[in-house]
Amino acid sequence: MIKKKVGLAIMLIFCSALMAQAQTNVMDPEIEKRAGEFTAALNLNDAAKEARVKTVIATHLNTIRNWHNEHLPSTVPEGINPVTGNKLNELERSIIADSAMPATVHQNLMDGLSKELTAEQVETVLDQYTIGKVAFTMKGYKAIVPDLTADEEAKILSFLKQAREQAVDYKNMKQISAIFEIYKTKSEQFLNGNGRSWRALYSAYTKKIKEEKAAQQKKQ
Repeated sequence: MIKKKVGLAIMLIFCSALMAQAQTNVMDPEIEKRAGEFTAALNLNDAAKEARVKTVIATHLNTIRNWHNEHLPSTVPEGINPVTGNKLNELERSIIADSAMPATVHQNLMDGLSKELTAEQVETVLDQYTIGKVAFTMKGYKAIVPDLTADEEAKILSFLKQAREQAVDYKNMKQISAIFEIYKTKSEQFLNGNGRSWRALYSAYTKKIKEEKAAQQKKQ
């Protein structure tokens, strides 16, 4: 009788584990839709390849969603940001929790895309994940620093591409924007180290924008 009860208990535990795994692997319709949109942007004109690429993207989106939902900010002990000294906020704690995701998750995405796509097409997919933040942010730097040199542009672009690749492993735009902020800070520190004053450049830019708005209002 005892053996039967033990056997039944083990079977119940096994079934529960299988059910939990099945629930985790269920593909959300919204994820399927996003993966399809990302793939459609490539204009592959190859149904078989499109299906494979979509599966790679959907698997990654599903994995980061599940990790995010299973590793809440509350799982990270309260503490301070070692850079600012301020108490960690919820966004910072969520990023710490999500950054602990196994590196193989990111590698599987990049390997899966690289197997099917050109380097330029892979970049297109990463831009879809991050809603074009590389181009948008680069445009901002060019506006703030009109005489940006080719070397400076190349260095800042490399920082932004690092941000983009790192950001694809996070679930929401607040997290993605926070990752980009890390690399924007690096870009601005680079400009300062290259003989420029980011603070002065940004101040001059904002002053110019305000003057242009004021002039436009006078015309109306």
